[in-house]
Amino acid sequence: MILTVTPNPSLDRTYEVPSLDRGEVIRATGERMDPGGKGVNVSRAVAAAGQRTVAVLPLGGAPGALVADLLDQQGIEVAPVPVAGATRSNIALAESDGVLTKINAPGPELSGAERELLLETVRRQSRDASWIACCGSLPRGLAPSWYAELVARAHAAGARIALDTSGPALLAALRERPDVVKPNAEELAGAVGRPLATVGDAVKAAEELREMGARAVLASLGADGQLLVSDEGAWFGSARVAAVRSNVGAGDSSLAGFLIAGGNGPEALASAVAHGAAAVQLPGSVMPTPSDLDQAAVTVTAEVPADRALREPVS
Repeated sequence: MILTVTPNPSLDRTYEVPSLDRGEVIRATGERMDPGGKGVNVSRAVAAAGQRTVAVLPLGGAPGALVADLLDQQGIEVAPVPVAGATRSNIALAESDGVLTKINAPGPELSGAERELLLETVRRQSRDASWIACCGSLPRGLAPSWYAELVARAHAAGARIALDTSGPALLAALRERPDVVKPNAEELAGAVGRPLATVGDAVKAAEELREMGARAVLASLGADGQLLVSDEGAWFGSARVAAVRSNVGAGDSSLAGFLIAGGNGPEALASAVAHGAAAVQLPGSVMPTPSDLDQAAVTVTAEVPADRALREPVS
């Protein structure tokens, strides 16, 4: 079982519109509601792969009830942490030319008692977990050190932690030695404080995160592929993609694939790459099922192309 923790989940409403004209009444041509949040997406990807997952998330008000109901419809077990504030509702406006405008709400502020209840719920639910995936931004009321505390408690209980966050929360958690961290290229550059122009730059940055405490680094480099850097060495993975339809949730799908395959070594990297490549070829935030994966399109090598320029360099 893979346990996911999403401290700041959301109810995501997407409206399809012909165009976005400020100050005008815009009539949507389509709409949909989805449960949102990086950890929620990991659970959705794990469930799509036919594996058991439990999602721990603070939920409040009518939006929180809808998130729980939507996850239940997808076969995902929810371990809710009741909070006084309402779960945030995010809005996305999808124009016909492919431009996406997102409005993300800040979410509720958690009290001291709610913060502790969230940690206790993770502890209680983690007894049967092979991995705990802690993902996304922190809501108001949780200090940047909150993930560090969660990692410390989880390790004390013998659990393995995968962490997907950024900024001060990532840097604070590194001192507790999370088992794997999963930054994208922008987050990796931000963590080391310098731009990334080549795959080699990304490898060096990943090694620095390991020096800061991460036991392994799974880095998404967008269209260029993915890196895995650990005590066992460094590997580079990529996949042929016929056409990109949506990259929403692709990184979360990659993390799910990595953990499903054991969360260690080149085989797990190959699974991460396959899941990410499948996700970008599906519409919206749809997560791939096993039939969507094309393992034959995936290449993983220990001969990392350090001099290869990134197609999307990070300044």
